[in-house]
Amino acid sequence: MIRLENIAKCYPAANGGPDGHVVLRDVSLAVAPGELLCVLGPSGCGKSTLLNLVAGFIRPTSGRVLFAGREVAAPGPDRGVVFQDPTLLPWLTVRRNVEFGLRAAGVPAERRRGLAAEAVRLVGLDGFEDAYPHVLSGGMRQRAALARVLVLRPEALLMDEPFGALDANSRERLQDELLGIWQAHRRTVLFVTHHVEEAAYLADRVVLLGPPAAGIRDEMTVELPRPRDRDGDALRRVIRQLRACLDGMPCCLCR
Repeated sequence: MIRLENIAKCYPAANGGPDGHVVLRDVSLAVAPGELLCVLGPSGCGKSTLLNLVAGFIRPTSGRVLFAGREVAAPGPDRGVVFQDPTLLPWLTVRRNVEFGLRAAGVPAERRRGLAAEAVRLVGLDGFEDAYPHVLSGGMRQRAALARVLVLRPEALLMDEPFGALDANSRERLQDELLGIWQAHRRTVLFVTHHVEEAAYLADRVVLLGPPAAGIRDEMTVELPRPRDRDGDALRRVIRQLRACLDGMPCCLCR
């Protein structure tokens, strides 16, 4: 579904000099249809840059990004993006926020209402359709942002640390809701995070990025059944393995 071929991304030097800032170098990656892949790494390693390349917000300096066999040249409705900041329009209710993309696409009003109601139910916001963003908790705003993307029925969800600003309890609830949606609809998910526990709990496979310009350092297939026990020994072992990878220690599960 998603393929990166020998990607490099270099930003111009801030002072206009000849040497730019290399964020990614020689990155190749394939994400299978229906796979939930987490990209894990420290701040500044290029995680968000990688996601923005797949989204079509930026273009690679060299290499190619392919989605469903077509080269990515711009954003498109086949790739829905969920950001860390919910970016809801404050003057619109939850329902109107969720309908916003459908309205822009020219979907008739009655059809918009039905699709929006379905998406709101899917993320557990029943009863809050007419609420404005300022009265919602951070977790509820992020649910509304997810509904706004899901209502467009993209082939893939691109999620850039969507739960990073939430408290631990809200983060865990939304992780479980995301897994429920993913298991019901099997959309491809590319999920960027710097939380080791989140990657271990969510992912079919974890790709670990090294320091800036180092590219992909390792990857791990998480061969644990679902649902996963957050406090179980098996998940704890995966978390330790991922931490070892990030610290540059030997990791027998990486390949």
